[in-house]
Amino acid sequence: MTPAVSGLPTPRDLEKVPESALYVVPRAVVFGSHATQLLKSGQAFLLCGNASAFAAVEVVVRKADQILRYVSSVTAFDSWRHVLSQSQQSHFSEFLENIARSRPPFAGLAVNETKVMGIVNVTPDSFSDGGDYATHDAAIQHGLVLANAGADILDVGGESTRPGAEVVSADEEKNRVLPVVKALVEKGCIVSIDTRNASTMAAAIDAGASVVNDVTALAGDAESLDVVVKKHAPVVLMHMQGDPRTMQTAPSYTYAPIDVYDVLKSRVDVCIDAGIDRGSICIDPGIGFGKDDTNNLNLLDNLTLFQGLGCPIMLGASRKGFIGRLSNTPDPKDRLPGSLAAALTGVDQGVQILRVHDVAETKQAISMQHAIHAQQLDQ
Repeated sequence: MTPAVSGLPTPRDLEKVPESALYVVPRAVVFGSHATQLLKSGQAFLLCGNASAFAAVEVVVRKADQILRYVSSVTAFDSWRHVLSQSQQSHFSEFLENIARSRPPFAGLAVNETKVMGIVNVTPDSFSDGGDYATHDAAIQHGLVLANAGADILDVGGESTRPGAEVVSADEEKNRVLPVVKALVEKGCIVSIDTRNASTMAAAIDAGASVVNDVTALAGDAESLDVVVKKHAPVVLMHMQGDPRTMQTAPSYTYAPIDVYDVLKSRVDVCIDAGIDRGSICIDPGIGFGKDDTNNLNLLDNLTLFQGLGCPIMLGASRKGFIGRLSNTPDPKDRLPGSLAAALTGVDQGVQILRVHDVAETKQAISMQHAIHAQQLDQ
């Protein structure tokens, strides 16, 4: 991958480049009155239909196994794109429309401000909590604690997907999660089911779960897509290279943000073709799932790229191994500061949902960041 250069490619440079190999990454995101002023003067484009905008654009071009990156102001980009071929103009227009579009409520939750998904692992071998909540009673109580701390959604999972984790049967997974899902729903919580098994998805939805969160993006079980369509369930499509047992052995990408984007776009297209509304699809770039530290950092630096899919974005970086390696913090429970840094990076790029272990602390950090953004309205 080459470093980004100032300027834009010439139309001749793009003559043989297919539209699918052209990407837009919003840069220089601004909020509040700054966004309003720049939008009015034509010096920024709208981001996700709310009080934010971006004043610079990175155009990424994929040529075979080469990635070329160009950065310009939005005014220069706007003039440049109108001299391209008609098909390329249409492609960039669609990209910008997806970026600008207001995201409708997801699972009944307004996502114009960042929401928090609290993690409830009903597993004996989770990387983050070591089985602290492996029993039904402990998991239910933990879920209620997270809900009282402000979690908007509770994500209940019965299979660890940490690197090297062994497969859990669907029957065992259901035995772990269904009583927890049912109890939390009865307490008025919005619950998502974290599973890659179609039968678990169906049973959990029948037990009251509102959302399916699948690390395989509905590709791991041949019946998953059909379940989600028939149950009319909102879904989170996550990117994972490989499977949990082997995914960290040798992750390989030309450039992780673009490679991950392409995979997620293909999965979004599959879901839409099957009848799922775009507003019912959330995408997750899958931090730590078949990625090395450089891949993870590149993804965090390019989260705005995924706004081009026109779906809400979920970021799950909480307590993950790359934070420990980069900060010399081997115990996952000691990684709160690094987790908050990653979370706020997401907030500043318009991420709609944060999947976290430490709900109260994350909510406080988000509140401060939102207050700083809103304060700009009074300047």
